[in-house]
Amino acid sequence: MKLQIKEICEAQGIKSAYELAKRTKLNMPTAYRAFANDIKQFTPQTLKALCDALKCSPNDIFGYNEPQTVKPQSVKVGAEKPASKPETPQATVSTGGMTVREVRERLFATTGKMLSRERINNYIANGTLRTTQPGGKGTPHIISEADYLEFETWYKENILKQK
Repeated sequence: MKLQIKEICEAQGIKSAYELAKRTKLNMPTAYRAFANDIKQFTPQTLKALCDALKCSPNDIFGYNEPQTVKPQSVKVGAEKPASKPETPQATVSTGGMTVREVRERLFATTGKMLSRERINNYIANGTLRTTQPGGKGTPHIISEADYLEFETWYKENILKQK
């Protein structure tokens, strides 16, 4: 995952942190860190200001490097594998959906409400938000587009309308 704020700014003709600060109404230190792709944490207000001013979504701001496939160790031709070790398939990180972080960002962009990771994980645990790949040690939950859209509709109808 890497920030792409500077690239988006340059594509839109914003050449300095000062210009970014004027467009976003962010203070100069925050605008400078954003322009340098050096922000460690975003408040929902900062993320919204950047998205509104740059006419982009949080998904555009957070670039995602393609996942690496874990390959099994190579075996010399003619060498036999030990019988005691079962053959394991290659492990890959699914790209067919969104992670909890992406669900949080997208839900914030559409509803203006930033849910905590814990809240999203509770929705997963109680079955309100289905996953195509359950999370585990070091493995993220993966949520399909269809499951996300169903959850977003449910959230808007059942949670936001109650408030």
